[in-house]
Amino acid sequence: MIVGTVRELPPRGHYLAHEVGWLAGVSGKTIGQWARRGYMRSSQSDARPLVYSYQDVAEAMVVHELLDHNVTHAAIKKTIEYLRSKYGSAWPLTHAELSVVPVHPDAVGRSRTVVESDRYDIPARHLVLTGVNLERIRTDLHRGGWAARAIPDLRFIEVDPDRLSGRPAIRGRRVPAEDAARLADAEGGREALRVGYGLSDPEIDDAVRWWQKVQEFERLAS
Repeated sequence: MIVGTVRELPPRGHYLAHEVGWLAGVSGKTIGQWARRGYMRSSQSDARPLVYSYQDVAEAMVVHELLDHNVTHAAIKKTIEYLRSKYGSAWPLTHAELSVVPVHPDAVGRSRTVVESDRYDIPARHLVLTGVNLERIRTDLHRGGWAARAIPDLRFIEVDPDRLSGRPAIRGRRVPAEDAARLADAEGGREALRVGYGLSDPEIDDAVRWWQKVQEFERLAS
């Protein structure tokens, strides 16, 4: 567990709200709401339009994870404020060991909260989520974000904040996944990707699958 003030790297990558949504598995509108309400921040720029960092995207993924485990928005906000005060971290949710527990042992539905795993001796039967898996979140983000969870066999998408400003791209190449997917959908597009960009069919297929999934997140949220 990290103790004391957290020493952090500067924010990396540049993302608009809809791009954060693609990676965090929610809509861009939701990302804007989360930023306004203090569940995450826009650490690259708080001027309009807000510009987010790679670290902000990881925080958004943790928020999504907690909401999926029926933690209330109020509990998330309280946890963020507590952790930020304790550690001085700009990205508190990705710098602490967290577990999800019911507010009361017999509580059901959305009566859940989140605690630091080492602050309480919690019986296993009372745990809803034994530790938010931050390593999985980091790995999934690098592999394409929330879509990598929905498509476990996704192999050729990567998110590197030091390449293409962090835009999801074909692994090891400077070809944005979105651009590859859009071109693949056009007449003669797949041939152009093979000949002009040297992409293989599996790489093209992964770009298409990734793009379809992130568009699905947007549709489900709207």
